[in-house]
Amino acid sequence: MLSIKDLSKKWADFSLTNINLDVKEREYFTVLGPTGAGKTLVLELIAGFHRPDLGEIWINDKNMTDVPPEQRRVGFVYQDYSLFPHLNVEENVKFGLRLKKIPKPEIDKKMRRAMSLLGLAHLSKRLPKTLSGGEQQKVALARAIVLDPDVLLLDEPLSALDAQTQEKLRGELKDFHEKSGITTIHVTHDHVEAILLGDRIGILSDGKLIQVGKPDEIFRKPKSEFVAKFVGVENIFSGKSKLKKGLARIDIGNLLIEAVTQKEGKVKVCIRPEDILLSKRPIKSSGRNMLKGKITEISDRGTTVRLKVDVGRELVVIITKRSFLDMKLKIGSGVYVAFKASSIHVI
Repeated sequence: MLSIKDLSKKWADFSLTNINLDVKEREYFTVLGPTGAGKTLVLELIAGFHRPDLGEIWINDKNMTDVPPEQRRVGFVYQDYSLFPHLNVEENVKFGLRLKKIPKPEIDKKMRRAMSLLGLAHLSKRLPKTLSGGEQQKVALARAIVLDPDVLLLDEPLSALDAQTQEKLRGELKDFHEKSGITTIHVTHDHVEAILLGDRIGILSDGKLIQVGKPDEIFRKPKSEFVAKFVGVENIFSGKSKLKKGLARIDIGNLLIEAVTQKEGKVKVCIRPEDILLSKRPIKSSGRNMLKGKITEISDRGTTVRLKVDVGRELVVIITKRSFLDMKLKIGSGVYVAFKASSIHVI
């Protein structure tokens, strides 16, 4: 549906390099990356706001690389909404249709459909300044989809909203996409947003697309140390792997652990904090790795607690607040940690 082939673009102080991506029809694709990675620039190239130095952009089997933005059938929603303050909701949504000189009955029909899809009908006569941030974002979205785009581009659409509104709009965006079926590319720096919305995720760093996959693949099987760190793998150790009886025994310095991998030699070991069990007593489980240690740091995160445990190497463990209180843990408490060989990802 959307195909980006060997796309490169150099600006004075930044470059996008050799971007290759295929997005399927009706797919919700999220681009995840830190601030300054080039996420917005990728969207602007797709929209036609910049011309690439190299490469091509294809939409519906048509080469759009040199086609002007207004002819690409692409909808774009920026994070700052960009609504016209002097126009009410209905007039904002209609604006693009009027520029195209579409007959008024058709304009009204398209406007009502877009506003109905996003639950905005009751706000039609309100000015933007009287709306909440979430409502303004939905108006901006309606203004984009009313033009019947083949591709919808969303640039950090939830980043300016409070946590409660973000959660609500994530659900509404997912519901809207299921109803409309519009192929969508959504860029964000928020892991939760990317996981909950994306059919697939692309990781962008320093102008390069470094991994693409389904959410579980990205978060469970990162292909590089950068991706592992960025998606929340806090336990990353350098080690040396040797295969024995179908398992790898990996020396990470002071510790020997077992993992399911066929890799030998120098490796990076990745263990997600939530994959580690913790107890004040030896743990009876199928995990092949059990270590004894002492708590050195406690960080209360509301519903969860982040612990640092010295087991010869420092491990980060995340447990529920209830488990923390039940075990009456404190700095200096002796504990046991366990994790399965299959829960270790080896790079």
